[in-house]
Amino acid sequence: MKIDQVTVMVVHLVTNRTTNVQPTTMNTRLHANPRGTRIWRAVGWALLMVLAIAGGAAAQTAVDLQLVLAVDASGSVDQVRFELQKRGYVAAFRHARVLQAIRSGPNRAIGVTMVQWTGPMLQVQVVGWTLVADEETAAAFADAIERTPRQLFGGGTSISGAIDYSAMLFPNSPFRASRRVIDVSGDGSNNRGRPVTLARDEAVASGIGINGLPILALEPDLDRYYYDSVIGGPGAFVVAARNYETFADAILKKLIIEIAANDR
Repeated sequence: MKIDQVTVMVVHLVTNRTTNVQPTTMNTRLHANPRGTRIWRAVGWALLMVLAIAGGAAAQTAVDLQLVLAVDASGSVDQVRFELQKRGYVAAFRHARVLQAIRSGPNRAIGVTMVQWTGPMLQVQVVGWTLVADEETAAAFADAIERTPRQLFGGGTSISGAIDYSAMLFPNSPFRASRRVIDVSGDGSNNRGRPVTLARDEAVASGIGINGLPILALEPDLDRYYYDSVIGGPGAFVVAARNYETFADAILKKLIIEIAANDR
């Protein structure tokens, strides 16, 4: 509900509750008429509601992009492969071109978080929502990724579960942006949970874009699967990595395109 709508409600509340109150002094009215006390108490609570909503809106920081990085931690991703993924993200957020892309938007900042995912009910937000706006904050986010251990092992490959979980993170974000994107990376097609197309379509219908980074080490045609079934929304795209050794180059390219899309 918008602040001006709440304000109108307060005005109506004050008007309706005070219409039948007889003119008299404030003290006499409150002591002689307990209903008057209740009226002003209700008005006070209503005004507190307005202030709380206004404070909540003001607390959100404007950014150019809210981005969820959804990282595959399924059984096909051994520890060596997982570390290669992690190093790729760390190197990307320490790269000058990513920072340049972040600074290209009108707010010169993005809000980003990282998720590890496997099965339908196995997802963990491993790095919370973080403001990235300059070298210091970009380095801090890279450091947080580097420090974060793997928290999931096995459980199948549920891209649909990853999308559903990631979509639920946006309402609790401390940021606001015209673009909300889930960045899914993985080395296999959806084999657990509901159909990935249903999850994708629901996310897109709510205004969330989905981009993909398929790793072709195990399924050489996984990029086509991502094109057909995973990505969605205006400007959605795929950047494929031939294998885990080329993941770092792929995620760097993908993040630059993803973030610089603010200029489109």
